[in-house]
Amino acid sequence: MAYVEVDGVRVHHVEHGPRPGAGVRTAVLVHGFPVDHRIMTGAFEPVFAGREGWRRVYVDLPGMGRTTAPGVASTDDVFRVLRGAVEALVPEGPYAVVGQSFGGYMARGLAAADPDRVAGLAAVVPLIEPRHELRQLPERQVLVRDPALAARVGAEALDAEEVLVVQTEGTWARAREEVDPGLAAADPVVVARIEASYAGTFPVEPAPFEKPVLIVAGRQDSMTGYRDAWDVVERYPRATFAVLDRAGHALNIEQRGLFEALAGEWLDRVEEATPA
Repeated sequence: MAYVEVDGVRVHHVEHGPRPGAGVRTAVLVHGFPVDHRIMTGAFEPVFAGREGWRRVYVDLPGMGRTTAPGVASTDDVFRVLRGAVEALVPEGPYAVVGQSFGGYMARGLAAADPDRVAGLAAVVPLIEPRHELRQLPERQVLVRDPALAARVGAEALDAEEVLVVQTEGTWARAREEVDPGLAAADPVVVARIEASYAGTFPVEPAPFEKPVLIVAGRQDSMTGYRDAWDVVERYPRATFAVLDRAGHALNIEQRGLFEALAGEWLDRVEEATPA
């Protein structure tokens, strides 16, 4: 287990790929709320498979995963700690940043705070509007439910599943493996404090960010939606914007092939724009 300390917070992170050095690019990957790095390793390690020269740094945000959270009481605090961790883990040179859901909010903050160093930005099912009552959301629905899965786990368990709009043996197994452990590891006291001050005051709308960007949303995502993300696309002149049908907040699980193709093409653009 690896940690870096920021203002008394021991930030847990997991690294894959080569060590920093000549010819090595770095990607910082930030999970949603209140899960942990496993939701990102499950989504992105297949994308990086066979792609040489990328160091991947997966962080656990304060109060989530194995990261402690003394003094953390708001999204502003989370961002401050994350930014300090990135500065410690990537002290020099460009880096790409990836964020999922709440992590997308954090990633946009990093791009706004340090546009010269951030070589590319990917936001997957991003949180755009932190105030739930102001989000533009579709109704919750389930498009696919495998009868065999329903018979095995029960309709009540499937009805209680808040993320999946495609409920098959495969999507169910990945959600249990990649989502549930993070939810179980989160500190409920810290999570409640952050939720009580969920809207950050740090800038997330930079002057036009002219680096390669990917924004991908689920057409049936009833948690962060897709309409709010379209409202910010003009801030990113080099953005690919995709809304995938048959996909909710677990888009990378439900539309794995499309997701991995889009993420891989974004990495191609980052490599092209920022030679190692």
